[in-house]
Amino acid sequence: MNQLPATTHMGPVELTVADLERSLDYYRTAIGLGVLSENGGEASLGAGETELLRLVEEPGAAPSRGYSGLFHLALLLPDRRSFGHCLAHAARDRVQLTGASDHTVSEALYLRDPDSHGIEIYADRPREQWEGRVGRLMGTIPLDLEAVLGAATEEQRASFDRLPSGTTMGHVHLSVGDVDDTVHFYRDEVGFDLTARIGDQAAFLSAGGYHHHLGGNTWESRGAGQPPAGTARLRSFTIVVPGADVPEAILQDPSGNTVVLQAGG
Repeated sequence: MNQLPATTHMGPVELTVADLERSLDYYRTAIGLGVLSENGGEASLGAGETELLRLVEEPGAAPSRGYSGLFHLALLLPDRRSFGHCLAHAARDRVQLTGASDHTVSEALYLRDPDSHGIEIYADRPREQWEGRVGRLMGTIPLDLEAVLGAATEEQRASFDRLPSGTTMGHVHLSVGDVDDTVHFYRDEVGFDLTARIGDQAAFLSAGGYHHHLGGNTWESRGAGQPPAGTARLRSFTIVVPGADVPEAILQDPSGNTVVLQAGG
């Protein structure tokens, strides 16, 4: 496949959940997404008018760990002030975090929803600080919590309603069975560029020089297949390809994840 256009970006992620109302409450109050629609055991959530997440209820589904599928979905905030707002909300309202990291290219908070789906909320550092050097710069050090909180306004530190309009699905990070197979598929068949790699453990790919739209690692899933029936899992994720020849194509990656290539702006 030809290289993806520079304006390629991520679209909605679709997950199964054990209890839709429980999940909607979490994503509204802890994460700050708005419910765009709800019908017959399914719901769509987003920021402003932008759809970011679809939930499909599978009553009684058990959390899935140790298989291929979702490592985390990553919600990209429009600026550091919004990121500070989210951190202040987590501290004030006791939203449980699983991590807080500075990746040099970005700053991130990590959470898990009631079904143990991984979530990252992050803000990018200015692109001129890292573009073209992602492989050398991207790493993980502790987040400077005081500096991030200081980026929020006094009003933002006092209350939280929802994520701001302009929040997007910045990237999707997968648990995969094999990194070589993942790179071959997403680089050579889908058309992303490889931006960074950690041996046979992880790889990061993107379009247009971004640090990564797609990550894949084997930290919990080396050689593993898809989770069994009756587990909460990744159903699909969307890559929006401006100017695509066909409106939509549905692919399966080597780890069994469903990828929707969708034409769009």
